[in-house]
Amino acid sequence: MTRYFLILSLTVLTLPVWAASYPPFQAFVDAAKPGDTLRPPPGTYAGPITIKIPITIDGNNQVTIDGGGKETVIHLKADGAQLRNLHLTNSGESHNRIDACVQVRGNFNIIKDNILDNCLFGIDLQMSNHNIVRRNRISSKPFSLGLRGDAIRLWYSMGNKITHNEINDSRDTVVWYSKENVIKGNTSLRGRYALHFMYSQFNRVEDNTYHENAVGIFLMYSDDVQVRGNQISHSQGATGMGIGFKESSNVIIENNRIVYCATGIYLDLSPYQPDTTNRIIANEIAYNSIGILFHNDWKGNVFKNNQFKGNHTQVAVQGARTAHRNVWQSNYWDDYSGFDRNGDGVGDTPYESYAYADQIWMDVPPTQFFRGSAVLELLNFLERLAPFSEPVMILRDSKPKIRPMESKAEALD
Repeated sequence: MTRYFLILSLTVLTLPVWAASYPPFQAFVDAAKPGDTLRPPPGTYAGPITIKIPITIDGNNQVTIDGGGKETVIHLKADGAQLRNLHLTNSGESHNRIDACVQVRGNFNIIKDNILDNCLFGIDLQMSNHNIVRRNRISSKPFSLGLRGDAIRLWYSMGNKITHNEINDSRDTVVWYSKENVIKGNTSLRGRYALHFMYSQFNRVEDNTYHENAVGIFLMYSDDVQVRGNQISHSQGATGMGIGFKESSNVIIENNRIVYCATGIYLDLSPYQPDTTNRIIANEIAYNSIGILFHNDWKGNVFKNNQFKGNHTQVAVQGARTAHRNVWQSNYWDDYSGFDRNGDGVGDTPYESYAYADQIWMDVPPTQFFRGSAVLELLNFLERLAPFSEPVMILRDSKPKIRPMESKAEALD
């Protein structure tokens, strides 16, 4: 059933001083019954509002709800409600209260096609399952990066679908203690962590575009996550990375494009669980300062059919300086110097990567200032020409591809 409400004299109700010029939207909600669809007249209304029954609010892209800079704009405490085509703005600034455009505390709700801006946090889901968050445009308050709130935050929330949202100038999208969620088709620009997992398992991350964030995707203590088809670029800065692992196991990183980052993929004690494997397959890892960076000499990762192109350093290992305990199979390396005499697309000799003098910066951190400088390049050239110390083999790919894969099917073969 659809109910239409006209607003005539709601401004005479008692309102906070900050909202005196806007009629309160809560009056519409209080008059609704379960199953109603509210389509209020165009205009700006005062929040905050609380929804406790399954109703649909459709703003038809002409309705703004202004929180007046106090607390959360909409508290959604129902199952089966919908918020769509609304402009939600101007939450409070408290991180302790998680002041947000929308706080969700229910299941099977739909939040789609809304504009959420000037809110500290965008959408916060706590112990809320099987919700849909789709095609929203989300940005935080104009604070410094560390003081912004998260665009989307999941906490103990299962089976949600976070799809095709546009996120700009927020802090993180975080998934904490949450399982079986789908994060697909979203874009994130100029944030800190475009996507950050903590203690979260069996999630899927597909076809997202993450650009100019400090970190693209970071997995901490999160197992059985599938990361496929994402575009991650320009994660720069001292700690910039495309995809990072910390004690995470049984992860699949497949068919992603990771380019122009300080570090393409970073691995720290991953995989962590015994007898598990991380599979890094058919990714393009290109034009990064470091393609793959291992925090230490670890094992259990399989690198297959990836393309390593234009990286200043293809693979580096901190401390132990070797990554040969991992599996390197059929990758394309643009610095491979072998031949393919029988034309089968596989190099006649293995690809081997060694640590020469130019990687002194891995053992003596202050020398990183000179990384890429002429003096280190000269030392590297001289040591390759006539080694004055025994180089360390970092990795060996016994069957390197002689040319980059031209299609997804070929890369996954």
